[in-house]
Amino acid sequence: QVQLVESGGGLVQAGGSLRLSCAASGSIFSIRTMGWYRQVPGKQRELVAAPTRGGSTNYADSVKGRFTISRDNAKNTVYLQMNSLKPEDTAVYYCAADLKGSSSDYYYTRYWGQGTQVTVSS
Repeated sequence: QVQLVESGGGLVQAGGSLRLSCAASGSIFSIRTMGWYRQVPGKQRELVAAPTRGGSTNYADSVKGRFTISRDNAKNTVYLQMNSLKPEDTAVYYCAADLKGSSSDYYYTRYWGQGTQVTVSS
C-alpha cells in the first residue's frame, strides 16, 4: 500500500506565497519521478511542474518563473514553492509519483495524492 499525502494548501492573497509538500509512504522500492498537477472544476487536470525522465523539469507556461519544484529523496517528499500567486492559480493541487512497490515490479505505477486546495483571493 502506497500513500501520497499533500499539505500546505490554504487561502492566500494575490502576490503571496505558499509551499506545498507531498510525502510518499508505504511499500516503496524506488521512485522515478514526483510531480505536481492541478485541477479546477469543469476542467481537465493539468501539469504544473514535473521532472522529465531525461532529468530536466517541465513547468506550465503560466507558472514559469513563479513556481519551483524540489524533492528530498531521503524523505520521499516533493515540494512546490509558489510565489507571486495569482487568482488564476486557484485550484486543487495534486502530487503524483511514478514508483515501484517492490523489486519484482517491472513497470512503474503512477500514484496520486488526495489533493490540497489552494485559493488565491484578489
